[in-house]
Amino acid sequence: MKNIIAFPVLALALMIQTSLVSRITLLSGAADLILLILVAWSLQEQVQSSIHWAVLAGLMTAFVSGLPPYVYPLGYLLTVMLSRYVLKQTWQNPILALFSVVFFSTIMIQLLTYLSLVLIGSKTTIGDTLALITLPSLLLNLLLALPVHSFMGDLALWVYPLEDLG
Repeated sequence: MKNIIAFPVLALALMIQTSLVSRITLLSGAADLILLILVAWSLQEQVQSSIHWAVLAGLMTAFVSGLPPYVYPLGYLLTVMLSRYVLKQTWQNPILALFSVVFFSTIMIQLLTYLSLVLIGSKTTIGDTLALITLPSLLLNLLLALPVHSFMGDLALWVYPLEDLG
């Protein structure tokens, strides 16, 4: 029952991503709100359903994206697996974990996107892609990571309330 919240949250985030966030660009890069939500959700200790969120987010994003349909499901699954791995390690600073996972996940998704475009015959160079898309997208993702993490932390406490110990 607690997994049902994924549908409205991810649907709303996808609408915001396609209508607003994708229009706010730095050079040719844009933030990935769905990626940030997945990272923030899966870094919450009480959350148990992050893989479900990744699959749903990947399928929803693949449906509206012009990329090959395997890019986002694979990228988001790898992102959540990285987040859960980092969470299981003994990280004392959750903000450092957030920024680290956002950094590596953004690079990974951009690399998957670049490789898929090369496979279908695009003539883009890795230097242009890195300078014009990947690094600006990384900066925007890192700027939005804290507000999204705060929102998802509150949502996780609402979905998985702490039990009263008294």
